[in-house]
Amino acid sequence: MAKFRLLHQLLLQQGVAVPEQFHTPLPAPRRWLELVHTPRYHRAFARGELNPQEQRRIGLPATTPLVQRTWLAVGGTVLTARLALRHGVACHLAGGTHHAFPDHGSGFCIFNDCAVAARVLLAEDLVRSVMVIDLDVHQGDATAAIFAEDPRVTTLSVHCASNFPLRKQISDHDLPLDDGLEDDDYLRAIGDLIPDLLDQVRPDLVLYNAGVDPHRSDRLGRLCLSDSGLLNRDRLVLDTCLRRGIPIATVIGGGYDALDPLVERHSLVFRAASEQARLHGI
Repeated sequence: MAKFRLLHQLLLQQGVAVPEQFHTPLPAPRRWLELVHTPRYHRAFARGELNPQEQRRIGLPATTPLVQRTWLAVGGTVLTARLALRHGVACHLAGGTHHAFPDHGSGFCIFNDCAVAARVLLAEDLVRSVMVIDLDVHQGDATAAIFAEDPRVTTLSVHCASNFPLRKQISDHDLPLDDGLEDDDYLRAIGDLIPDLLDQVRPDLVLYNAGVDPHRSDRLGRLCLSDSGLLNRDRLVLDTCLRRGIPIATVIGGGYDALDPLVERHSLVFRAASEQARLHGI
């Protein structure tokens, strides 16, 4: 959990953000969670009552700090989405837990924060259409399953074909990539896809999972992007949304490496957002 604190410190040290730009969320209330997750599941997690198999599937111990952070992180994604609607772009220092299904967690993911945020804004009639752009190296399987029958939410997952999860779900749009793909080929793969989908769907909001695990040094990645490749990926997504006047909220997604390089990589989407906000006059 130290990476979240270190990311906050790094953004301030680098001058990417100033203290006034940070907003503190409240934990997500149960009524928000239950737009996606079953009461039995979220209560069992909060009370430490998940059975051993459920705990192993998540891969994290249900400690009190983890429970508190999990509820707070979902609240943060909802707040980030609201701020994006207000300002055009906003970035969350956590989020992207896209392997969490309605009745169970998986792959270090407990609640599906982007799914909850989409459902909250739709329920409040703040948006009519949402697109989830998921560029984490692992397929956004639970997000795809949650919205499989919901035409208001369009899901796009660009991921390493051979990577976790073994059993893929069907997103509205999936782009499975070969192991070892490098910067130029990756950017070519998404360079027309994302603009074309945005023009087709014209969503009221994009939720962008900017996972850094496609990096060449990531322990669980299998793709071969560099720091500059990740930065240009984020610039592409942000610019494509902002030049169309589509608000975009970002979450940090996955990343698995030593703490210092990992925090540096997670900071890239904030650098890209700051640059693109200036370029687009936000």
